Amino acid sequence: MDDKLKITVLRGGISAEREVSLISGAAVANALRSLGHQVFESDVGPDNLAGLDQPCDVVFPVLHGVFGEDGQIQEILEQRGVPYVGCRPPAARLAMDKARTKACLAELDVPTAPWEIVGREDFTASWRVSHAVGLPCVAKPPLEGSSVGCKVCHSESELRAFLAEMLQKYPEMMLERFITGPELTIGIIDGQALPTIQIIPATTFYDYDAKYQRDDTRYVFDIDLPAATLAAARDAAVATYKVLNVRHLGRVDVMVDARTNQVYVLEINTMPGFTSHSLVPKAAAKAGITFPQLCHRLVHLALRDVPANSYR
Repeated sequence: MDDKLKITVLRGGISAEREVSLISGAAVANALRSLGHQVFESDVGPDNLAGLDQPCDVVFPVLHGVFGEDGQIQEILEQRGVPYVGCRPPAARLAMDKARTKACLAELDVPTAPWEIVGREDFTASWRVSHAVGLPCVAKPPLEGSSVGCKVCHSESELRAFLAEMLQKYPEMMLERFITGPELTIGIIDGQALPTIQIIPATTFYDYDAKYQRDDTRYVFDIDLPAATLAAARDAAVATYKVLNVRHLGRVDVMVDARTNQVYVLEINTMPGFTSHSLVPKAAAKAGITFPQLCHRLVHLALRDVPANSYR
């Protein structure tokens, strides 16, 4: 096949991360054009799939959250027999669900912080957070990304008020023990870890604004942690990628307990951002991989793994 490809980049979508996806997708499209590829961009959703009718060699679905990372668009691309970047549907569905992900990791002895799920029917006057999770804890919707709907709650009254609000919007919320210590993120390309980044937000919590809108978050490669701890974090990240059967790329977020240096996997993102603030491109650049080279490599991984239409 001619190395100059027809590539469809999907961006936008319907999730709360739509604006991030629009920016990420535009960056990917421009990078691929800079290499001479013919790129078609499309803003897609469940009721607007016209962009997939454009003939192409490969699809790069730079879509985050609902419809983009939860197996829906992957299912459609599999049915059409189109090569595409990223997870196949079962892995996408699993990795998108933070609670199912953590259950899978715990079952296979990949370290993750204690958690529990609270549904609308569970949230009664007598409800209390479990001793395993305790306070402070992080409350988050299990099917959102980019810290959407996420809050650190320090008291029972604060937690109850937040849950009362969020359970009107979401059918359930996940509570996770709050780990005090450094936050690391590890990008993975085709099963190989990129350089580890420590995230140091100017605020107390690495929320949506810190990730995408503020310019005072620091991203550090020279990390003041023991080599054994950094190795454990990399091993846990790669194990997460493999256990969940993730494909092509991922980014694993890890917390390190400041007292014990124990690492805890928080989650994996199967289509990380590609904005100017995004961490996989930063880590790739540290490894000597330019942004266009990163996008080009991902496209060719997709062509290597043409759908077999037999994933069920």
